[in-house]
Amino acid sequence: MKAGFVGLGNMGQPMARNLLRAGHDLTVFNRTASRAEDLVAEGARVARTVAEACAPGIVMTILADDRAVEECTLAEGGILSALPPGGLHVSHSTIGVALSRRLAEEHGRRSQNFVSAPVFGRPPAAAAAQLLVVAGGEAAAVERARPLLESLGRKLVVLGADPAMANTLKLAGNFMIASMLEAVSEALALARKSGVAPAQFLEVLTFFQSPVYDTYGRLMAEERFEPAGFKMTLGLKDVRLVLAAADSAVAPMPLASLVHDHLLSGVARGLGEADWSALARVAAEDAGLGPSPR
Repeated sequence: MKAGFVGLGNMGQPMARNLLRAGHDLTVFNRTASRAEDLVAEGARVARTVAEACAPGIVMTILADDRAVEECTLAEGGILSALPPGGLHVSHSTIGVALSRRLAEEHGRRSQNFVSAPVFGRPPAAAAAQLLVVAGGEAAAVERARPLLESLGRKLVVLGADPAMANTLKLAGNFMIASMLEAVSEALALARKSGVAPAQFLEVLTFFQSPVYDTYGRLMAEERFEPAGFKMTLGLKDVRLVLAAADSAVAPMPLASLVHDHLLSGVARGLGEADWSALARVAAEDAGLGPSPR
């Protein structure tokens, strides 16, 4: 299929690469042009503008936050004005529920289609095409995008006609990961302060037999917070979106408020650019601990 792809960061670049390897015809755009040029050798064409990336009639985006998505989609020369009637915008970004609904409305006014398809997985999973893709949108639009979506991961879950359902589920999932990070951070600090070596802690953590616990537990026990697979600032952004969605749905989430404050504390301590698993460092410092012994 022919498609445009906008956003070639830690997740977007490997996703675009897998689309090319699956035989899709991609026109890519990124504000930092060198990220786009890296894909030329694999068959991508480089767009000079967002509008040019919309020329195939289908454009996929994965951008950092609501502001970036709004600018790329709604600003002059953005996706909304560039896509033709019947065009399709597939958004992989983790954004707020309110923005997802707004995008669906704005595209609908122009007889365009909008599918929200956020992904679960870190950059290594993106590179291995092992992402879990969660999609929401009109059935015909999702089916049109299916060959692209199935090239990105190990599983595609289609939720229903409302794109915002996918964003809600993505935020709920990220909240669960953030809660796990908080729990493991506190447990690791307790274990270390009681004389348990981080390596011994990791041995016991395998009891939970979860890829999430395994990946993040190892990062936290070994304090490998850089380079970040998912920055703490982005984690804080996501938990803020969780709390906004919970407020809108009148669904109390007291644990989310706690995790929010600890992420905020991490950012205030200068850990904003570190992986969000650096919550372990926040818990360790709160317990009077320094770096773990090597």
